[in-house]
Amino acid sequence: MAQETMQNNLEYLSLNKLGRIGYKISHFFTGIPKKANKKIHDVPIKVRKKGLAFNNIFRTLIRAFARGDFKTRLSFILMGFGLVTRHQVIRGALYFLYEAFFILFMVLIGGNALSMLPTLGSLSSVWFTVYDKDGLDIQQPAYFDNSFTILLYSILAFVFIGILIFLWYNQIRDSINLQERSYIGKYASDKQTLKNVLDKSYDKTLLFIPIGGLTIFTIIPIVMMIVIAFTNYDYFHISPSKLFDWVGFYNLGQVFSSTGAGQGTAFLRVFIQVLLWTIIWAFFATFSNYFLGMIIAMIINIKGIKLKKLWRTVLISTIAVPQFISLMLISFMFGNSSFAPINAILMNLGWTESPIAWLSDSAFNALLPKVVIILVNTWVGVPYTMLICTGLLMNIPEDLYESARIDGASPAKMYMKITLPYMLFVTGPYLLSQFIGNINNFNVIYLLSSGGPAFIYDTAHETVPAALTTSGVGQTDLLITWIYKLTTNQYYDYGLASVLGILVFVLVAFFSLLFYNNSNSVNNEEEFQ
Repeated sequence: MAQETMQNNLEYLSLNKLGRIGYKISHFFTGIPKKANKKIHDVPIKVRKKGLAFNNIFRTLIRAFARGDFKTRLSFILMGFGLVTRHQVIRGALYFLYEAFFILFMVLIGGNALSMLPTLGSLSSVWFTVYDKDGLDIQQPAYFDNSFTILLYSILAFVFIGILIFLWYNQIRDSINLQERSYIGKYASDKQTLKNVLDKSYDKTLLFIPIGGLTIFTIIPIVMMIVIAFTNYDYFHISPSKLFDWVGFYNLGQVFSSTGAGQGTAFLRVFIQVLLWTIIWAFFATFSNYFLGMIIAMIINIKGIKLKKLWRTVLISTIAVPQFISLMLISFMFGNSSFAPINAILMNLGWTESPIAWLSDSAFNALLPKVVIILVNTWVGVPYTMLICTGLLMNIPEDLYESARIDGASPAKMYMKITLPYMLFVTGPYLLSQFIGNINNFNVIYLLSSGGPAFIYDTAHETVPAALTTSGVGQTDLLITWIYKLTTNQYYDYGLASVLGILVFVLVAFFSLLFYNNSNSVNNEEEFQ
């Protein structure tokens, strides 16, 4: 094993910069089976550790019930009783208040929602007749079951049940510990509790609100999206007028199905093309802005360049204009008609006889619209990168460049050996966030091309599902814009949109782990100290 590791290190050191990047990526993929095998071998050890942890929990509960006094035993039913009676009034009262809140929630909302979770409701609405003051019949609906709220309240119920179990165990453990301490004269008080909250456990106190907000506004919506992916929630099953139901893996199968009605389906082809374009777009949108912004910052920082403040001001002024205004203006300038400014100029110069479909040409898989979109995004995004790189370039020690010049290094060599490694080390997390942000970059695509041009389907040889025709997915759509179209068209296919949302999450998680684990900012943290 040591010899193999040494050989791999020698092979890595013999490669150039690009070769090392390729080696890391290939090594990541080839190492997946080995890592998976190690994870499988570690399963028994982890199961044993988890088993010991659960065993300790059950032993604590048995000890509390067997050796506890009536205060501790009553805490099994009335949360916080053992703490209140042992001078832990604040903590005991909080436990009791949560128990009261949980019971009230389950009686009024949660219990009913959980009982209807298997069917997501049985009766949505009933129309009945009422009479107005003129004696005319008016049909009005009466709503009963709402599948969406049933699903939401059920998820909240499971969350509250998990919190209840955690708090229930903790207050029993604390009660038996306080009971045993009292026998030897040690007693915690409310004063000690407040001191722990504001001193020893102050980190937990500060994190309570952010974690609560994260749970409410991020985790629960993500869980809701995942669950909706297994339902037929769409225009024909919209709440509250209609109910939706569980459909299992139907939506997932619709994305990856390669056959349908005896013919090849267009859905898988469209999905693969949109997925590939999303990755290609994220790559070029990230690195074109990054390297061009860095080059511009380096040019402005050169010692003989005059009017440095002017060039920086010109570039920064583009940031002052809201991005959506710039994109809408550029979309108008690159219009398809002969009256669009770009086409009008080219036709007046005699460079073209007919208007060019800059953002709607479907030739070569919409190559022209995709190139135009990447170039426009570069023009919009370069000033941001230039600002970041300007500050970082000033922090590179000038002694490094002086030493390199004395040794005869060319400007290109100094860039590859000094500037670029330093910039990649410092801006590694920024690059990752930019790449992930570009995967979900809605504004540029939607405001420039609205996802067009439309896909061309061979109806004679492939089945075209309604989800493609009704959503209006186009060849420059990203997964995120496709999701938007699915949820805003006239048929509202939320189930299929949720599946695509899950796939976007998997895509983002994959690239995040890939880049983060191979980033010098993580692996060689002390390199530039």
